[in-house]
Amino acid sequence: MSRHSRALSTGFVIVLGGFAAAAFGVAPLLPDPAVMAQRLVVDGVAPQGMHGQLEALAEQDLELWRSDLTRSGDSADSLLRRLGVSDADALTFMRVDDTARRVLDGRAGKMVQARAAANGTLIELVARFAAPDNAQRQPQFTRLTITRKDGAFSSRAEIAPLIGRPRLASGTIRSSLFAATDEASIPDAVAIQVAEIFAADIDFHRELRKGDTFSVVYEALTADGEPVTWVSTTGRVLSAEFVNDGKSHQAVWFADASGRGSYFDFEGQSKRRSFLASPMEFSRVTSGFAMRFHPILQRMRAHRGVDYGAPRGTPVRAVGDARVEFAGWQNGYGNVVKLKHGNDRSTLYAHLSRIDVRKGQSVEQGQRVGAVGSTGWATGPHLHFEFIVKDQHVDPLRVAKASETVTIDARSRTEFAELSRSAQVQLGLAETLIGTRTQAE
Repeated sequence: MSRHSRALSTGFVIVLGGFAAAAFGVAPLLPDPAVMAQRLVVDGVAPQGMHGQLEALAEQDLELWRSDLTRSGDSADSLLRRLGVSDADALTFMRVDDTARRVLDGRAGKMVQARAAANGTLIELVARFAAPDNAQRQPQFTRLTITRKDGAFSSRAEIAPLIGRPRLASGTIRSSLFAATDEASIPDAVAIQVAEIFAADIDFHRELRKGDTFSVVYEALTADGEPVTWVSTTGRVLSAEFVNDGKSHQAVWFADASGRGSYFDFEGQSKRRSFLASPMEFSRVTSGFAMRFHPILQRMRAHRGVDYGAPRGTPVRAVGDARVEFAGWQNGYGNVVKLKHGNDRSTLYAHLSRIDVRKGQSVEQGQRVGAVGSTGWATGPHLHFEFIVKDQHVDPLRVAKASETVTIDARSRTEFAELSRSAQVQLGLAETLIGTRTQAE
């Protein structure tokens, strides 16, 4: 091999070349699968009779799960029948046990899930519903469990945290914000948050246009992985975009290392102003800052504030950090709270049904100061709100729009930029839902 290495190498290459040529020559001779004859084989399968199938299932100790909501007028018997449970012992227990009776006490709409054996006997029943009002910042729910063990039933109720999961939604304005959010199956609490976030950018009473669009990503609160059905518990809006009259406004929730959060636009400019645009959550303006016909004095008179129509008892909040300058009765204004802000600025809240602060007290932006009423010279429940700068009354909305904002600090810029990019992607996905819904219509 050492004497004839070159000759052997040449021969080896020639042999491999021959195999390759043979392969290319044989390949075209193979049949084309596309034109090969095909045969369909049909074989009948006789299913086992229903009785036999039920017996087979019974032998496997089958457990059945079923979920439903409690209804107005429900009894233990009607609820268990809807859940597919046929168990006299379970029925008796739900009637006599104090904890178990809470499943049907109070408001309807409780989420109930039952686990039953194949013969209909109850193994476990879990009811999830709103927790009693508490001071916890973390939203919670009540989990009530009825369990069968060794032939005997037991019950327990516990408080557990609601967990937020992101949900995407979008809509188009045809008449009003709430009509559009209802059409998009967005909870009213989320619609209120959207209005609050963009209140300094958009006057939702006067500047809303037909054809405006919005996209929103918000936390849908879940109880043990199940979306809650009670309206009063809704998570925070994580990001939103509102296109008003062709101009786009964006917002994303961002919390710094200390845990304090706020809404910012994608450039890092805070959406939080020194003053809120309204002393109440989204409400109806009944009389603006202008001349008007006074309903009691029966003559034209300058209206030095803004009136907000709302039901009696609706919370009224401070539009900015301040100290209470006055809290009490003031002639035609009835129950009044006057707050002193910095830079010769003050706000007044009139016709209150109750006052929740005292003179000299410090209050923070958004803190409750009273409730809507009709005290003093008022023809119906509403809030009269004034904004005074250097003893001159000014339009509150203009002050809110012109008030100063803050920006993201340099240390948080990188983290915020990543969050902003993610929010833009999610809002882009939410926006596609508008086109899908429009095509479906």
